[in-house]
Amino acid sequence: MRKSRKRRLMAEINVVPYIDVMLVLLVIFMVTAPLLTQGVDVQLPQAAADPIVAPQNQTPLVLSIDAGGALYLSVGDDEDAPLAAERVVELAAAVLRRNPKTPVLLKADQRVAYGAVVQAMVLLQQAGAANVGFLTEAPASPRRRS
Repeated sequence: MRKSRKRRLMAEINVVPYIDVMLVLLVIFMVTAPLLTQGVDVQLPQAAADPIVAPQNQTPLVLSIDAGGALYLSVGDDEDAPLAAERVVELAAAVLRRNPKTPVLLKADQRVAYGAVVQAMVLLQQAGAANVGFLTEAPASPRRRS
């Protein structure tokens, strides 16, 4: 008679395939992350101001003005394409009609003339924005208030 030996079950998990998949995903995210950042190159003025707290799950409507005075809106098919003033009013009005509580922000390059900023605010007012916030950058070194 043969002696029957019981084989012990192996209770280990081979994690090498999981590590391979994780590394592939890491490489994919590292390559695609820089491509996901969109926006207009704007050098914001620096100001020591308190941040505006937007309601959760609500993306603000941002009107950007670059150094050349071109207008860009954070909605539409191509957010990186400059828009005419009439088109800015149309798109902003459509967003505000759909959700009147959408926060509206203005992001202007510090080299833009004051008149262009005022004109952009008029366009947002024509679209139905009751309040407009300004985007700025925090100063490099914090100032102490006396």
